Amino acid sequence: MSIPNDPEELRLAALQSYQILYTPNEERFDRIVRMAARVFGSPIALISLVDRNRQWFKASVGLDATETPRAVSFCSHAIQEKGVFVVADAAADPRFANNPLVTGDPNIAFYAGAPLVTPTGQALGTICVIDRTPWTDFADYAKEALSDYAAAIMDWLEADRKVRELTEENARLKAELAEKRS
Repeated sequence: MSIPNDPEELRLAALQSYQILYTPNEERFDRIVRMAARVFGSPIALISLVDRNRQWFKASVGLDATETPRAVSFCSHAIQEKGVFVVADAAADPRFANNPLVTGDPNIAFYAGAPLVTPTGQALGTICVIDRTPWTDFADYAKEALSDYAAAIMDWLEADRKVRELTEENARLKAELAEKRS
């Protein structure tokens, strides 16, 4: 297997290694978006994973969609940032003013997303809070809190990946041992 050297290919390979895309809902992720929506007072909160062509929602509050095209994704912009990406008034922001998610349902006016970053530095997606009205301020302490949610999510994803790798290695070693005994 060749190792990609293009940053986007590295990011997509990292995303694939977590084996989370299109998996069933999990209460722990649902709980964290419910908590984020309450803490920030936003009607929408998402855990979004960004693949090559779309963003897929691992958990969501206040939004019925399960995915959107990457081309209109706010999260696609957020994964390019080192910290929390904030759009205070999407309709007034030239990058988003004509975005169908702004001009139509769900009528995004405010967005704040913290990237979900792997230990090797690839951003897989975000945890974000969204509102249908602009926000004039998203304080530094709020950015820090959203970043803490992102770090907790990545801790879970990393622990799941390590358990899966150890389970696979254990099965491989047991198979080798059984083969040597026969």
